Amino acid sequence: MGFHSCFAGSKAVRLLITAGFAAGSTLHAADSATTVAATNAAVTGVIENSVVKIFSTARYPDPYKPWTKQSPVEATGSGVVIEGKRILTNAHVVDYASQVQIQANQAGDKISATVEFIAPGIDLAVLKLDDEKFFETHPPLPRAKTLPGIKDAVMAYGFPEGGNSLSITKGIVSRVEFTAYHFPLFGLRIQIDAAINPGNSGGPAVVGDKMIGLTFSRLTEADNIGYIIPCEEIDLFLADIADGHYDGKPAMYETMQTLENPALRAFLKLGPGVEGMVVQKPYQDEAAYPLKQWDVITKIGNAPVDDQGMIKLGNDLRVFFEYEIQHIVTNGTVALTVVRAGKEQDVRLPVSANYPRLIPGLVNTYPSYFIYGPLVFSAATDDYLGGYLRSKYAVNVMSSLSYAANPLITRMADQPAFPGEGLVVIASPFFPHKLAQGYSSPRSQVVKTVNGLPVKNLQHLVEILRDAEAEFITIECNTRAGETMVFPRAQMLAATDEILTDNGVRAQGSADTLAIWNAKPAK
Repeated sequence: MGFHSCFAGSKAVRLLITAGFAAGSTLHAADSATTVAATNAAVTGVIENSVVKIFSTARYPDPYKPWTKQSPVEATGSGVVIEGKRILTNAHVVDYASQVQIQANQAGDKISATVEFIAPGIDLAVLKLDDEKFFETHPPLPRAKTLPGIKDAVMAYGFPEGGNSLSITKGIVSRVEFTAYHFPLFGLRIQIDAAINPGNSGGPAVVGDKMIGLTFSRLTEADNIGYIIPCEEIDLFLADIADGHYDGKPAMYETMQTLENPALRAFLKLGPGVEGMVVQKPYQDEAAYPLKQWDVITKIGNAPVDDQGMIKLGNDLRVFFEYEIQHIVTNGTVALTVVRAGKEQDVRLPVSANYPRLIPGLVNTYPSYFIYGPLVFSAATDDYLGGYLRSKYAVNVMSSLSYAANPLITRMADQPAFPGEGLVVIASPFFPHKLAQGYSSPRSQVVKTVNGLPVKNLQHLVEILRDAEAEFITIECNTRAGETMVFPRAQMLAATDEILTDNGVRAQGSADTLAIWNAKPAK
């Protein structure tokens, strides 16, 4: 599996070598050293010409004030020219960017760019330039077709903080793994020991004269541990977006455990030759679902699975068996061999890139919300909960939410109980108004019912409020020892515009909730 290039992929290098021998002269040791140095310089020059600095201005969402965005944040990163007159970079470099520009190495001008595709899960993005003449003098950097070998010398190119010029750091390939990126997405990851710093993100890592992947993160708790998204993952991403839409990587979502414990093997009555991964809980429990509890997955495709859930790639690399899914998926299914009740059988498991979550992430979108009187309702998201987890008061906040049996905690890892289920959270404290007099702040509470009707999701809540005809609106939250809030409906409607104006809020709701609010009531 090792990749050892001798600069064969570089046209500039080939021309230099050809020119060096065209005269028919014999190269002495000094001449050879000079030629090697010139060759290396040519390779470096070709690579440097394909690396760009990226400037982005981001407007991140504010989950606690969903009617607005956070203040603009300016950041820089790196990118690399690829085929199709495009720039490849990390998603986190241009996530939520309202403005993107690129600048070539040693150039004085910046060129405006737009984000064409973005995949936050695998941390990749593709940019298009407003002026494509740039690519006439900045060709794409060739990508390696195989994984690098452990101990291969690697060069990381980019524009880290601490200076304006292109930075090149040297190290070796330390490790290759199939591991988690952003839940529930897994992918290959290369570890290197070259120095990686903020601003390097999106720059190429190179072995020989070919890119082996894209720099995307570093381990802050240790020195010189950086991570690369390998070309295999990049190629999968580019193939995915070739039809103009990013679908994501298919995966299986079973809960599994290893088969290393002797008592577990005895319990399952497995012979000494059986190795594999145990299905502890299938993703679905329908009778027709192909996997059952206590199934032992012994093969994925033709690849044997060992007792730690690993398969072999070549002679010197083991990765988690789910790596094979992205290579053998056919019509949304993968072939597995399982041992069930002592008998071996073949099954086809459906796999998908869509993992439904009750509390999803925003994924480069802004939160949906609706304002009704002094109340701000929003769809509960992973970003809303994550803000608490990252704060210095995380322990106190999480303890309070846990004590109150708040569904933000108790159902944090749940899937929807029915199609379309979503939690509705009161995102902010009350807007100042007499209608809220005497009530405690309901911030972070999850709405259970409105006028006695169980709330299915934010859109359903807006429908209930829109169609209400009773004199009062009663709101019950799903919390231990919480208050039931009662408001006069007519006064809530009348006060909303005044509250929006007083607090500088431009719209009562996001586009999706306003479309429901302004629609005709259901009959």
